[in-house]
Amino acid sequence: MSMVLKSTAERAEVWGRLFAQYLPDVPFRVWPDIGDPAEVEYLATWVPPENLQELFPNLKVLFSVGAGIDQFDLGLIPPHIQVVRTIETGLTDGMVAYVQFAVRAIQRDMLRYIHQQRQHVWQALPVRSASQFRVGVMGLGQLGVPVAQSLRGMGYVTQGWARSRHVIDGVKCFAGEAERTEFLATTDILVCLLPLTAETTGILNRDLFAQMPRGAALVQCGRGRQMVMDDLMAALDEGQLSAAILDVTDPEPLPADHPLWDRPDVLITPHIASSTPAESGGMTIINNIRRYLNNEAPVGLVDRAMGY
Repeated sequence: MSMVLKSTAERAEVWGRLFAQYLPDVPFRVWPDIGDPAEVEYLATWVPPENLQELFPNLKVLFSVGAGIDQFDLGLIPPHIQVVRTIETGLTDGMVAYVQFAVRAIQRDMLRYIHQQRQHVWQALPVRSASQFRVGVMGLGQLGVPVAQSLRGMGYVTQGWARSRHVIDGVKCFAGEAERTEFLATTDILVCLLPLTAETTGILNRDLFAQMPRGAALVQCGRGRQMVMDDLMAALDEGQLSAAILDVTDPEPLPADHPLWDRPDVLITPHIASSTPAESGGMTIINNIRRYLNNEAPVGLVDRAMGY
């Protein structure tokens, strides 16, 4: 029985120390030094190696080192292998902080001030309070719920949408396709935190933007393939959207000649909204292996039928 990490050198150094201290009975190896492939029962990675089943014939658990698993082709992963996403407080805190920053930046017209600075223009804009903005969080999972709660605490009129019904104190929740139109029609700043599935691929498109109030704004922290990039640019050109803050794009990285780079109404960050700190991420994996060894379901176990 052994554990293989396929990730960064920094993460490998930290995790090696943690495994030696807290799970010494499970040999820890770093890709490509995998030792005897037949002994590997646990693999943690962002992108799995090809021919996974042939390479690791006795693999039992495949861990994603992040919250996402859309980079995994679940159809190529044998059904007996458990797939587990990383869920830990550092990841959540990072996303909450990023969305707070992005929503506040839109509220206070920071994208326009950045453009004015580049134009050497000193001009104050009217200040609008948080209570004047209806912020809608699309996706009420492990990240969406704390994000919505934090925005409510900042004074925004906060609402959320998900496929299934949720109840969040102080947050108006919408559910399913039947209620999505009303949700979008009453959202001034849309925060996308949806997982990438067949249903959410391309969901941020012209039709969705048209259902929002004219001049609304977008914060995209989901997955790049959820966005139809040409539709976003058209919505900005037409004034249907007034601003967009994007942490994910399609493709990634965004090509250097892409027109989004130079738009004054768009802020782009290179998929840094939140990442799993090496220390807490390692302990999350260790605790999940302990749970597995005790015949308990790991935290973050993916529902293979649902795809998340």
